[in-house]
Amino acid sequence: MLTNQTQSRWGRLLALLTIIVAAAVARLIPHPPNFTPIGAMALFGGACLADRRLAFILPLGALFLSDLFLGLHVLIPVVYGSFALNVVLGRWLRLRRTIVNTAAVTVLGSVQFFLVTNFACWLLWYPQNVEGLVACYVAALPFFQNTLLGDAVFATALFGTLLLAERVFPALRESPSVSLAA
Repeated sequence: MLTNQTQSRWGRLLALLTIIVAAAVARLIPHPPNFTPIGAMALFGGACLADRRLAFILPLGALFLSDLFLGLHVLIPVVYGSFALNVVLGRWLRLRRTIVNTAAVTVLGSVQFFLVTNFACWLLWYPQNVEGLVACYVAALPFFQNTLLGDAVFATALFGTLLLAERVFPALRESPSVSLAA
């Protein structure tokens, strides 16, 4: 027989998994370049999943599964590393979740993704000089706009969905002892 606390933990995990899978599926819907839920999904997983391992495995696993449908590419290690950094940002957010902190970490996640992935693009496809670096980042600016907008929209949707679910079903709320232990 499961205790109420155990049932609540499993219910919360199922709710979080459902939200993450829904975000991964949303990535498969046609969208403007870089307007995806992945950065927000990584932040969300880091901030909301109590188990550190699951915080990395679920969002990055969902990313990998969606990549199997969309295609793999040479920048996969860099992209996954960048999204792992978003999970780390989410872990920082875990005990500091306010609207302001969530917005700031969302923007920070978008900026680090832009800087990291485009630096890798420069190393692979641009002349290895200052002009090549500048050209690479300038060429990526339209994508950065979509990344910022996508991360903001999807972070609002993911965190907002969880907040609404917790209000409608209070048993989904994380117990304070779990929050402090994570």
